[in-house]
Amino acid sequence: MLYICRRHLNLYDSPQCDELATQAAMGRHLQIISPQETQGAVEVRLVEDGYRAWLPSSQLEELVPSPTVYRPSVVSRGAIEDKIPQIIAFMKAAMAVPNYYLWGGTVAPNYDCSGLMQAAFSAFGIWLPRDSYQQADFTQRITENELLAGDLIFFAAKKRVSHVALYLGGGEYIHSSGKDVGRNGIGIDRLSPDSSEIGQNYYRQLWGFGRVMASYFCFE
Repeated sequence: MLYICRRHLNLYDSPQCDELATQAAMGRHLQIISPQETQGAVEVRLVEDGYRAWLPSSQLEELVPSPTVYRPSVVSRGAIEDKIPQIIAFMKAAMAVPNYYLWGGTVAPNYDCSGLMQAAFSAFGIWLPRDSYQQADFTQRITENELLAGDLIFFAAKKRVSHVALYLGGGEYIHSSGKDVGRNGIGIDRLSPDSSEIGQNYYRQLWGFGRVMASYFCFE
């Protein structure tokens, strides 16, 4: 059965519900994988991106049955291009209010890197997968010379992509970065080895670039 979240919900990475995995914004579609409780939680799946996590059983009352079947929207590359200025404006507005980097955060004001990316695109009807490495797999690979405003920049501390930013044009990108090599929140940096300390830190981890060509649909 399909449900809709009637308020923002925190979802966790285990039945113990001690570490945030992601968040489900009000209005998102959710399925309960199994109604059987495990340590006071049930496993759920967010329909739009297929993300699996655990919801405390005490929060089940915040779900209401969906009156309709979820139908993913088909979005062309041209339609995405038209929305890029609004997506950039969304991120800059998020940067303008007090915020900090929240692992698993997808709901304002506190985001992680891929959560900010997903929230900005989904606000305009374009879904991306949840995590940065999944976003890298989903987007069309491009070269640095092909970068346009609205393209995604990926970074990898090790072999797998672990960070994502949105290219603004003019050599700048916006992202939500953590404490270790970032600013613990949303900010703008330059894609250059001669950038600020934060920009230099991420430039050393540069992995590649991607272009959003469609809206994501999970086939589970």
